[in-house]
Amino acid sequence: MNRPLRLILVFLGIVGIAWVAWRVFAKKAVTLPELQTLAVKRGDVFASISATGTIEPEEVVDIGAQVTGQILSFGTDTEGKTVDYGSQVEEGALLAKIDDSLYAINKKQAEAQLQQAQSAVISAEAGLVQSKAKLEQARAQLNQAKKDWDRAEKLGPSDSLSHSAFDTYQSTHEVAKANMAAAEAACEVAGAQIATSKATVMQAQAAIQLADRNLGYCTISSPVKGIVIDRRVDVGQTVVSNMSASSLFLLAKDLQKLEVWVAVNEADIGSIHPGQSVAFTVDTFSGTTFQGSVNKIRLNATMSQNVVTYTVEINTDNADGLLLPYLTASVKFEIDHKQNVLTVPNAALRWRPDDNQLAPGAENPFSSKGGKKDAARPGRKDAAKGGAKAAEKKKTQNGYLWVRESNKSNLVKPLKVRVGISDGVITEVMPATEEATLEGVEVVVAEQREGDTSVSTETTNPFAPKFPPRGGPKK
Repeated sequence: MNRPLRLILVFLGIVGIAWVAWRVFAKKAVTLPELQTLAVKRGDVFASISATGTIEPEEVVDIGAQVTGQILSFGTDTEGKTVDYGSQVEEGALLAKIDDSLYAINKKQAEAQLQQAQSAVISAEAGLVQSKAKLEQARAQLNQAKKDWDRAEKLGPSDSLSHSAFDTYQSTHEVAKANMAAAEAACEVAGAQIATSKATVMQAQAAIQLADRNLGYCTISSPVKGIVIDRRVDVGQTVVSNMSASSLFLLAKDLQKLEVWVAVNEADIGSIHPGQSVAFTVDTFSGTTFQGSVNKIRLNATMSQNVVTYTVEINTDNADGLLLPYLTASVKFEIDHKQNVLTVPNAALRWRPDDNQLAPGAENPFSSKGGKKDAARPGRKDAAKGGAKAAEKKKTQNGYLWVRESNKSNLVKPLKVRVGISDGVITEVMPATEEATLEGVEVVVAEQREGDTSVSTETTNPFAPKFPPRGGPKK
């Protein structure tokens, strides 16, 4: 091998060694990001299901009009003011007056028809009396004619009774029989006329009762003691009654007892039962958490976009009058509640190190080489559910926290724990073994990268009720 070739090979070898050395030392010189840690501490955890509902009065009465007419005036409430939105009214109080002039005329017509029908009854009864008198007269005439005819029939045509006289007695008898039949028929006709006239009287009386009822419908009274939630007509407006009564007022019997109607997904409905504790908030009182309890679960489920939901009724006390009907409520059904347990922010269970952040000898249990599933990694999806699935299974799962190799090191190693219930912000953790200790251990929740000035490590749920603070300040 000639000299130039040896020099080239030596040069290439030196370059390769330098490149390898640069790669090794440059990798070691990589600056690891600063780690943010928080201590495992004790607190309370509420596992819950989140949903949205609407506040409704417990009992609502929809007051309508059963007649057509113009609204003439409104009544007064308990304070003597004209009935309006929010008016308190007593049972039987006048709410509105509808023009009754047409119905008053109908009543007068019905009364006139009644008088006419009663006169017809009197006339028919008089006709019956007259027909009965004629019947008696016809019966007497028939009786006399029959006697005469019987005598004539015994004698027969002879020297004592001429043929003409015989024929006369026979004819008179036949006529008397016909008159008797006619008188009987006249009595039956008179009786039918009386029945017809009496039916007309009853019809006229019914017409008067209908007119009276319609006149009564022109006065709209409150059937219950309550408060006017909605007034749907104004003075001068004409209401038209058809197959369904026109709605004029909406009354709530008692606003001190309200309900929250909540649509709950079919996946969570099995965790809800009557008597279950519920906490909810409304936007208008964002700093106040209201309490309630499940009253019933309606069985008439609804489906929207292949999602089945059930309506759950929640009873709540509104003695202070803060809550108003039809406010939107953000509801949390309490599934499980543990007090004074070890907790960590969900960020601590979600955080994962890079390979160059692992301490010597430490293995990443979530790497593809480890082949382990990330079973207990609370995410945003779990936060929306509020950890309900973990509470439903009544089981704990394994998870991993990350701790520094030493106080001043940015290298970490895994710490295996058992994960309990979660409220979407913090999660219960327990030592993986009985002899292990977790309380006070500093665990990594995030890392401070260059240019990142954020120091917040906890997530918040904007729909979650504001429960009492769980303890110490953030690190």
